[in-house]
Amino acid sequence: MASRLPAGPTPPAGMNSTQAAKKKQNAAKEFKSLELEQEFKSKHLGVLGVLVWILLLHLAGIYFFTKGFLLTRMVLDNKSSCEILPFDSSNVANGNKDGKGCWHETSFDKAVVIIIDALRYDFTVPFVAEGESEEAHIFHDNIPILYETAVKSPANAFLLPFIADPPTTTLQRLKGLTTGTLPTFIDAGSNFAGTAIDEDNLVAQLHGAGKTLVQLGDDTWQSLFPGYFDENLTHPYDSFNVWDLHTVDNGVNEHLFPLLRKENPSKWDVIFGHYLGVDHAGHRYGPDHPAMAGKLQEMDKVIRDIIAALDDDTLLVVMGDHGMDTKGDHGGESDDEVEAALWMYSKRGIFGRTSQETLLPPKHARERPVPQIDLVPTLSLLLGMPIPFNNLGSPIEEAFAGPKGNDWSNLATVNHLTAAQIKRYQHEYATARGAGDDQESFDLWTAAEKEWKSASKGSSKSTSVRTAHDLYRKYQGHTLGVCRGLWARFDVLSMVQGVVLLFCGISLLVLYARGMKVDRTELTGNLLSSVAIGTGGGALAGASLALSGITEMGVVDLAGLLAAGGSMLGGLFALARKSAQLTVPLPTGMWGWLAFFFTVSQSIGFASNSYTIWEDEILLFFLTTFGVCAGISSMRQKSTTDRVLGVYHSVLFIILGRVASFSRLCREEQMPFCRSTYYASSTSSISAPWQLAIPFVVMLFLPSVVRSFYVGSKSYEDTATLWIGFAFRLGLLITSIFWMLEGADDGEWLPLRKETLKSLRVFLAQLVLAIAFAAGTAAFLYAKPCVSISVSKPQDDPNSPPAPFIAGQDQKPRTTVTILGFGNVYGTRFFFLVINFALAVILMSKPMGQGAIALLVWQILSLLEILDTNALTLSNSPIGPVVLGVLGSFYFFKTGHQATLSSIQWETAFIPLSTIKYPWSPLLVVLNTFGAQIIVALAVPLTVLWKRPLLTHDRVAASPSGTKPANPATKLLSDVVQAVCTHILYLATINLATTMWAGHLRRHLMLYRIFNPRFMMGAIVLGVVDVVLLLFAVSGVRFSTVSVGEIFGW
Repeated sequence: MASRLPAGPTPPAGMNSTQAAKKKQNAAKEFKSLELEQEFKSKHLGVLGVLVWILLLHLAGIYFFTKGFLLTRMVLDNKSSCEILPFDSSNVANGNKDGKGCWHETSFDKAVVIIIDALRYDFTVPFVAEGESEEAHIFHDNIPILYETAVKSPANAFLLPFIADPPTTTLQRLKGLTTGTLPTFIDAGSNFAGTAIDEDNLVAQLHGAGKTLVQLGDDTWQSLFPGYFDENLTHPYDSFNVWDLHTVDNGVNEHLFPLLRKENPSKWDVIFGHYLGVDHAGHRYGPDHPAMAGKLQEMDKVIRDIIAALDDDTLLVVMGDHGMDTKGDHGGESDDEVEAALWMYSKRGIFGRTSQETLLPPKHARERPVPQIDLVPTLSLLLGMPIPFNNLGSPIEEAFAGPKGNDWSNLATVNHLTAAQIKRYQHEYATARGAGDDQESFDLWTAAEKEWKSASKGSSKSTSVRTAHDLYRKYQGHTLGVCRGLWARFDVLSMVQGVVLLFCGISLLVLYARGMKVDRTELTGNLLSSVAIGTGGGALAGASLALSGITEMGVVDLAGLLAAGGSMLGGLFALARKSAQLTVPLPTGMWGWLAFFFTVSQSIGFASNSYTIWEDEILLFFLTTFGVCAGISSMRQKSTTDRVLGVYHSVLFIILGRVASFSRLCREEQMPFCRSTYYASSTSSISAPWQLAIPFVVMLFLPSVVRSFYVGSKSYEDTATLWIGFAFRLGLLITSIFWMLEGADDGEWLPLRKETLKSLRVFLAQLVLAIAFAAGTAAFLYAKPCVSISVSKPQDDPNSPPAPFIAGQDQKPRTTVTILGFGNVYGTRFFFLVINFALAVILMSKPMGQGAIALLVWQILSLLEILDTNALTLSNSPIGPVVLGVLGSFYFFKTGHQATLSSIQWETAFIPLSTIKYPWSPLLVVLNTFGAQIIVALAVPLTVLWKRPLLTHDRVAASPSGTKPANPATKLLSDVVQAVCTHILYLATINLATTMWAGHLRRHLMLYRIFNPRFMMGAIVLGVVDVVLLLFAVSGVRFSTVSVGEIFGW
């Protein structure tokens, strides 16, 4: 900064030439600065290109492994028809004989099918204590109508456990309940976006028979069966707003009961009413809450009113599509999640029990369970419809046994029809796959057919009828087991391809991140050129091979596989050409080996289900180990200040981790050795009243904590005072008010309508996100560095001695320039980005999670101070990025998550929204679920930038060989890229380990409960972090560096 020259004698005549020289020199400096800035921006774009390549490699590897691992089944296009029975009908009478019914005589002309979403079986039966200490819960004994009718009128009603096949997401359950087929695990990921069911199903059969179908409630039916329901009578409602307990249920009631009036019998044939209140009460409050009891009591009254309105020819079916766990969530395969209830009712009294032992409904779901796929043949035959072609279910015995329970002829008939259809399906499926029929199935079918023919010649009470029935049931059960095994077959070749791609990608990443001795940005041009050539060549070769018919792989798959392989060969070639600049990427020093230990030990540990279950506790051990090592290292520092600060922050780092560990959400496998603290109780999904104080505590202390770290480097200047002291704190205050209103709504503290409270909360949430992302982005992009520049001019003092006269000029006192914050000019400027995302993640987290995120931000700052005091910021040590990776995983668990589908907090999609909106709703769930990993990913560049000395081009001396000085900005960028790639390397290694172990343990009993969800979590985290580092972290370095360069030069 230039100062004004003091007044003096008239300048000599040569002064004009001096000014011209200075002007020319300044112009040269400006040109050089512009040249250096353009060089930095150009190389920054190249670095982004490399990160895009890394992301695509990861996606390719994950895709090919997933393609072979997450199972799918072949869907046959065949349809059952009324005219063609599934067996030779020349000697068999059927429903067509008297013109009533199709394959079987019609029992009911109409049906009302009521789905009470998440109706768990133990909600429907009286509570019976299994131990002296067991007490009834709030959810017990609130819907007695189902049990009472089944006991008092067994010919009119029966109640059975209704077991769902996981995954227990509503969309997948509706597929099973209408097609009779088994889901595969890959179906779980499509819960947000249902596609129309193409295969044969009950709804299509009813529609094809000319029935008028009505659907009320959950709009998922509309995406699965578009065009099947009467447009004038059907009323779908948004199904994902779990905050709303009443709108859907009230809507179903509003339109259902007018249709049941006696004057409207001809308007409809089958009504599907899907109530969501019970499910939403579970998601929002948990099952053990008064809101759940109220909803169940409401459903009890609804069912009683429907019974009163029914006629004798209408079948009433009430069922749950799945259950819920102790917190009210579902998605996995724990017992509580799969145990739903099924109740059928008819005023005519046609139901029966085949033995006195089965007269009463089961006391618990483990007794006489019925698979949900059994509903499909049961309803089809009762309504006189063909059984859908792909069905694997069996007729429910109670529906066909007759009032006396001895109608074995009818039982044998319906099981003969069902078994014959299953045999037809099995044959077509085996033919489509190029496989032969199963021999045991063939033997069972032959024996059953022999008994059936014998029975058809004798009386209906002959033993052959019952024997034929038993053999057909055995055949159906065996075929179901065969199909389960068939759809549990993995495409091992595709899985190996995915693992190889991931492994080779990691190998290249190791060389790029840890094996280069020179500036990485110098390589980007050649690297990207070679990668592009390899990608193009591989894609062309793959497409040519696929089109030539040499391989069975599709064009897209083979082209993608060889493109990925070709790009890696191109990258390897580019690196090999610079072999003199490469080094063996082995860990060096204590910190290098500690980072290696954390990464490898975690990777090996995922082979154990116990390790995977207790991952959160093991991560705490790793963090504590780092803190202890940091403390020991700090005590060896030469500077007293470094020793004191290093030890202080090491101890603080350990304490913060220990405090955060008190926030936990236990998974089922951890019981009884774990106690959940994240919610009010282990059976609740809402926060305890005392937890609502946590957001206010965060609002008070977190900005002050951040401020203290800025003050420590004299950087709490300029924009920092406004953004941290005001905007950040204001956002946290509004967040606190939001969650207080949420608690008031849950506990009904305020005399305001729920709609008013919801609208107010949505406004406040959107305001916080506007502060974080709109105002925050503007602040980050355009703010100046956090420095304060003061100019001190000399004061004229008449009493001071005269200035000395040197070299013919007066030497008067000079102007003094003081810059506060100069020592951390890069780090404090970039940290704004972390603050912005932290504010958004805190809003999207429950109160206990907000405390955890606040501790995470504090712990990140302590980690940065540890790296600085131990001189690790400038040494490019891998320990910083790796510990950040461990922190991200640790706080994933501390914010109320586990590596399970049921722990996903779907309701957070409605914090700033009233309805589902794409793509924002899924992105909000991602922000809630992976908020910790996102924050630590944004903090990775800080392991290089924090308290990094500022260097400009004119401060860098030329090398002894006379070459021009390097651009300090590109060296800074190279170091940031190294840290970013090291962080990616840690996560990619974890992903590779969980991928390999999931593939290796694919026959393990705990595959779908433990190993598969952990693999999915690792893959998603890697993808999310790759995108965050690309779009925000590394891109943010550009704006931060340019901002510093504009003030201090390049």
